[in-house]
Amino acid sequence: MAKVKYYYDSDTLSYRRVEKSKGNISKIIILSFFGVILIMLSGFIVLSQFLKTPDQLSQQRELENLKFNYELLNKRLDESSSVLSQLQQRDNNIYRAYFEANPIPEEQRKAGFGGVNRYSYLNGYDNSILVKNVTKKLDILSKQMVVQSKSLDEIVSLAKEKENMLASIPAIMPIKKEDLSYVASGFKYRMHPILKIRKFHKGMDFKAATGTPIYASGNGRVSLAQRSATFGKVVYIEHGFGYKTVYAHMSKIATRKGRKVKRGDIIGYVGNTGRSVGSHLHYEVHKNGRALNPINFYYGDLTPEEFLAMQIASEEEGQSYD
Repeated sequence: MAKVKYYYDSDTLSYRRVEKSKGNISKIIILSFFGVILIMLSGFIVLSQFLKTPDQLSQQRELENLKFNYELLNKRLDESSSVLSQLQQRDNNIYRAYFEANPIPEEQRKAGFGGVNRYSYLNGYDNSILVKNVTKKLDILSKQMVVQSKSLDEIVSLAKEKENMLASIPAIMPIKKEDLSYVASGFKYRMHPILKIRKFHKGMDFKAATGTPIYASGNGRVSLAQRSATFGKVVYIEHGFGYKTVYAHMSKIATRKGRKVKRGDIIGYVGNTGRSVGSHLHYEVHKNGRALNPINFYYGDLTPEEFLAMQIASEEEGQSYD
């Protein structure tokens, strides 16, 4: 049962019962209706923050998928960068060192990525930091790959050149081991057998019978093939890459000036011509105009034990023939 309400009437100085009028009831109904509408509208606004339309849900899934792919790409870029870094280290410390090429400086490999506003066009997005980070890594990786690709092209070219160099460097003894009697004199100071003065011997003397074949110790071109007062019948071979060899005191020359020769070709025969006191071959190796000890260039012929034995023999004071 509804409560009865009263109000104080100052005219009659008494309390009078409040009578409900139709107008008041209408106002109450209208206000209640608008209150309900307001409550429903507020609820809809709140729920709209959590309930999305199918299009909104599709866009959200697409954005989340893109973010996931960016994060995955970022991880793969880190892995690729690590692999490239290892390749760069091998390139500088092994490949370029082996082929006598200067290492590529770190500044050159990572040049061209300065400037604070380089990626400013990517600002203003929800995931700007992630997108900028991935874009920067991709740019750096692309630049480094271009530098590394050019370096490998250079290495391939150097390898081809190195192959020619390895074939040209004097690498065998000019007389076969089975034809050799002994090493008469090595790369050192010793008494000259004819001049009777102490003089530096710039090569090695190989004692062998007259007519023993003499072989080119590396690929090259004959620059001189003639008879001289000191070396008798002598052949000079220019091997390129700064190397030159000399074969002296031959009994017979089996090549001519300007001819291309390969390692192992016969270029003459052992003799006793020129300033010589016995049948032998005087052999010299030069690099960039400086005489080198020929014993260091027999790695194509000698075992470690044979090399040691020859080294000891070449250092002994034995018979000198020129």
